[in-house]
Amino acid sequence: MQAYKETAVKLRIDRPFRPPEWAALQQQLMDKLNRAAEEFVGKYVQPDGTLLWRSVWPGMDGSDDPYEGFMNLALLYVLGGHRSLYEHARKVFDGITWQWTEYGQIHREFDGYYDWMHHGEGSLFFYFLGLADPDSLKDRQRARRFAQMYTGEDPEAPNYDSERKLIRSPINGSRGPRFVMTEEDWMTHRGILDDYLAPFEDLTGVDIKSGKCPWSDDRVYKEIIQKMNERMAKGDVPLNLNATSLIAHAFMHSGEEKLRQWVIEYVGAWRERAEANGGIMPDNVGLSGVIGEYNEGKWWGGYYGWRWSHGLFTIVEPLTNAAMNAVLLTGDRNWLDVVRRQLDLNWELRRQLDGKWLVPHKHLDSGWTDYKPANPAYPIYLWTISMDPQDIRRYERLDIAEFYKEVEIPIVSGRNPHTGKETKHYIANTVPWFEYIRGNDPSYPEKILKANLTLVERQLDKMRSPEGEPAGWITDGYNLKDLSSIHKWQEMCPVYPEGLLQLTLGAPMHISHGGLQHARVRYYDAAARRPGLPPRVSALVERIEDDSVTLTLVNLDETEEKEVVIQAGGFGEHRFTSAEVRDERGETVQSVPVRGKWLQIQLGREAGAKLVLTMERYVNRPSYETPWEPECPAPLIQSRTIT
Repeated sequence: MQAYKETAVKLRIDRPFRPPEWAALQQQLMDKLNRAAEEFVGKYVQPDGTLLWRSVWPGMDGSDDPYEGFMNLALLYVLGGHRSLYEHARKVFDGITWQWTEYGQIHREFDGYYDWMHHGEGSLFFYFLGLADPDSLKDRQRARRFAQMYTGEDPEAPNYDSERKLIRSPINGSRGPRFVMTEEDWMTHRGILDDYLAPFEDLTGVDIKSGKCPWSDDRVYKEIIQKMNERMAKGDVPLNLNATSLIAHAFMHSGEEKLRQWVIEYVGAWRERAEANGGIMPDNVGLSGVIGEYNEGKWWGGYYGWRWSHGLFTIVEPLTNAAMNAVLLTGDRNWLDVVRRQLDLNWELRRQLDGKWLVPHKHLDSGWTDYKPANPAYPIYLWTISMDPQDIRRYERLDIAEFYKEVEIPIVSGRNPHTGKETKHYIANTVPWFEYIRGNDPSYPEKILKANLTLVERQLDKMRSPEGEPAGWITDGYNLKDLSSIHKWQEMCPVYPEGLLQLTLGAPMHISHGGLQHARVRYYDAAARRPGLPPRVSALVERIEDDSVTLTLVNLDETEEKEVVIQAGGFGEHRFTSAEVRDERGETVQSVPVRGKWLQIQLGREAGAKLVLTMERYVNRPSYETPWEPECPAPLIQSRTIT
């Protein structure tokens, strides 16, 4: 029998509690997601864990997409989904890793080389497995090995220059920095990139003002690859800051201080580069550490930088991930200033059009351009970490359009033509959740859960239609447009738990290009010794403040009591100080001191209560440890040295 690591305070709640609508809807959504996941796996996964797919897959792209398509199997399990979800997740993760190794994209279980937009997306599955089963020897071993590829300890992957504190190429991975790209590397993207902005302003016969670039034209394509190798293939870019999630993930498995120091060092290096550039984050740094070394001294024009199609997005998003990781590992919320500085400078450059403030998203040789509304998600992510009113003011100054505040049933990753919202991984309701958690929309829990139920049903219909038949995707030809079918698993996946996650964990979903899943609280089923809420138990985080969280727990089971362990923080980084139990009328019926990161709740049959839990935030070392000791923790395997 596994023992608890610390003496957790135990509370017993026996008072009957009439289940609110949201509680019943949570159970309905969980049941539907569990069934949908089984159908999804049954349709697309072969018995050995590999996917029904083609026999040849070219280019450096692609392994992130199947991981993205199936990663929510692990995440739903973490929230309380069926045990079979974890078993499927484990088998599919290993199957994808083997399959894309055979195709040639993966080497030593990690992408041989690609950028941290795609490494970040593909790594989410790996991060969720850390939350699902931190005792997994495979995952702990992989976490250490993958981290060494970026800390300078792996001679086969010399990605990091520890002296200059830079990652040596935008294209990197288990084979090390990719200083010279080839036409084969990019071939799977050519048809897609035809509709994107040109990466250079001096491509022969290409007008940057058109907003498009014919990558499928062989002449243009050759010139793009040539200029990439001359100007973009060497040196560091802000996109590489997404690697801090990989290092933080390894730290939470091992607690090794050198990993924490690496994150501090690397984020600090980019902060210094921005300061040296007048506050604006440069998008390219040469191997010598000089800004604009391969771009005629220009701080813009780097890979996935200010002149790239995504512009501001691929500067601020990895910076936000990195700053949140730095706070998590140090407890110092001042790290968020590195993001705030960029948002504030960008805001200072705003223009007004038709009564709306627009900010520049790109910088060309002619100056700032591509003015459009600022993304309200970044101040929200900052606020969930800081709880600082200044970040609410950064949100409110944007004069958010009403459609952002409406609950949305998102479309396939991209821009919704009806609302203009852009989504990735069906993460579409960060703003409505924020309005709810601020007290502005008490009906949000019911609305988001109903919207998610509709989304799952819509996805199942699509999966069951001719569009969802894998036989129609599988071809070994190289038609440039057909190669985009690599995204089909994401487009068909019905396992999207945004509402469940937001409402139970008290946080927005992870940032989709490689962010860790931060949370105010998470749960364990104490009887089953596993992560997630016990069956038939619903939870709603109703309010979060700097020093407290208010949530309601309800046991909808008529025949069985439930035992729930609540953890302070997604990674145990917070500490509870007291617990107050309130009944349906809001009257306090019990109050106890806690002083720990776990609180054990015994829920009677059909019982429930509102809990006001005070806490100290970012005072514990974050980790993946569970409330109980592992039965037999296995030491990491040590490789032999062959001489």
